[in-house]
Amino acid sequence: MEADPNPMVVLHACLGVGHLIPMVELAKLLLRRGLAVVIAVPTPPASTADFFSSSAPVVDRMAAANPSISFHHLPPPEYPDPDPDAFLQMLDTMRLTVPPLLSFLRSLPSVAALVLDLFCVDALYAATAAGVPAYFYYTSSAGDLAAFLHLPHHFATTEGSLKDMGKTPLRFPGVPPIPASDMPHTVLDRADRTCATRLGHYGRIPEARGILINSYEWLEARSVRALREGACIPDRPTPPVYCIGPLMAKGEEAANGERHACLSWLDAQPERSVVFLCFGSLGAVSVKQLKEIARGLENSGHRFLWVVRSPPQDPAKFFLPRPEPDLGMLLPEGFMERTRDMGMVVTSWAPQVEVLRHAATGAFVTHCGWNSVLEAASAGVPMLCWPQYAEQRMNKVLLVDGVQLGVVMDGYDEELVKAEEVEKKVRLVMEFEEGKKLRDRLTMAKEMAAKALADGGSSSLAFTEFLKDLNFGNTTKEKA
Repeated sequence: MEADPNPMVVLHACLGVGHLIPMVELAKLLLRRGLAVVIAVPTPPASTADFFSSSAPVVDRMAAANPSISFHHLPPPEYPDPDPDAFLQMLDTMRLTVPPLLSFLRSLPSVAALVLDLFCVDALYAATAAGVPAYFYYTSSAGDLAAFLHLPHHFATTEGSLKDMGKTPLRFPGVPPIPASDMPHTVLDRADRTCATRLGHYGRIPEARGILINSYEWLEARSVRALREGACIPDRPTPPVYCIGPLMAKGEEAANGERHACLSWLDAQPERSVVFLCFGSLGAVSVKQLKEIARGLENSGHRFLWVVRSPPQDPAKFFLPRPEPDLGMLLPEGFMERTRDMGMVVTSWAPQVEVLRHAATGAFVTHCGWNSVLEAASAGVPMLCWPQYAEQRMNKVLLVDGVQLGVVMDGYDEELVKAEEVEKKVRLVMEFEEGKKLRDRLTMAKEMAAKALADGGSSSLAFTEFLKDLNFGNTTKEKA
């Protein structure tokens, strides 16, 4: 049979800006290679309004910013009695979305592939029922994936829970030793429902036809090798692995076309003189911690650009929208006046991609979300690692002990990172030889990221191999 001249690829995304952004970037890449693309996004049940309250504006904003990409809103499933655990509630929502996803797949004339976010594992059923090959798009690091794929084997061959192991190093193929306490909270307690659910998800990943990873081989050569050699899943074949990154947003100006004020402020600063602090779209710290950061920055004497968000009223509901921060209440008395010639504080949001690429930015205090890691590596900016939730502590291990692109903020796993530690690590990166070594390493990371995406680069070739696997080898010429 002849191939469909307009093959359709359906991307099924999990709600959450950290998952949607790389899915949108994958859609752009598919469009440039001549394939039709639609992103199927779930519509949350009315009963989960709290958890997903910020999702609809994110999807609408992304759709408006990317008119060439089709977004299909799957109808909301019934979920009359939501799980009290917010994370399980999200997974339940994705599971309940499978029937409308299957109906959507069957309504299309031809589907070349269904590409799933990791949290959409249950949608493998829809792919099988519709006769469509399924791929996973893993939007975090290859190292995280290597560890997670091995985790079911680890639990099957050991006893006890990770939560009882403290900082005991866990040894997974392809990654540096990971302290047990640095594993995500969802897998720390063997007896917990969440842990059992996650292990079930990791165990189903090999059912896919292939795995796309938002990373590049130079950055994670050891992890990629372990995945491709099958070392991470000792008892069954590993699907083909395609490192196609770094795929990330190119950066956007404000909706009204005006340049953000912080970029103009950066224009007036010396090259590589500014420490940028931002903890991601959901990250936040306590008022007490904000004051420690402020003291540390002020005492360091270095220029800074700091994104401050209001702390969540309930730390367990960090995903809920928050009011604009009152800097006078959150920061030490007189801090803004004393530091007005050396720093700038912005509230809630800054154009992170543009800030990291600015010549004045010399270091990045980051929560180690993978999108932020790729943006910093591609911009050549050293990282001061301050992980908060999800797989961010694992990313910290990979960055500090593996690829050596950052240093850790000690105390991230305690009640407070002290002001003295903030000052010490800022000075270390900005003033001393270790900082110079980091910058040299990041310069290489930046060059290799660009090389990976260029024609003939490792990520470009991997994406071509993925298209060939779809039997669309002739759609490999990227459009201008």
